[in-house]
Amino acid sequence: MTGIPQELQQHWTAISPLLSLRNEEEYDRAVERLNSLLDEVGTDEQHPLYTLLDTLGTLIHAYEEEHHPIPECSAIDVLHFLMDEHGLTQSDVPEIGSQGVVSEVLRGKRELNIRQIRALAKRFQVSPAVFI
Repeated sequence: MTGIPQELQQHWTAISPLLSLRNEEEYDRAVERLNSLLDEVGTDEQHPLYTLLDTLGTLIHAYEEEHHPIPECSAIDVLHFLMDEHGLTQSDVPEIGSQGVVSEVLRGKRELNIRQIRALAKRFQVSPAVFI
């Protein structure tokens, strides 16, 4: 056999299914486990299960990067999306400015400035980074 003690092999048999992410079903179970661990462990790095939480989070992140990549999109794409999601029209986003300014921004003829980005981030409760 390898040089792995029998006791470790037995423990690995019990633990390995917790760390397996080969399909969506296993991914969903892993996310549920991670949420449960977060409820129990929180940010306590001294908790005995903290390293399991950290490892599971890393595995989930790697799976998401490979199977659920976040598409690249422009600030205007994000703004269009958020407006659609909230059922807003151009007149409903005074944070950007006048109707003319809003129209130019939405058509891509004008870029958002820092003030507008901060106001939109606050309104939609998102990171300003989504508009950059």
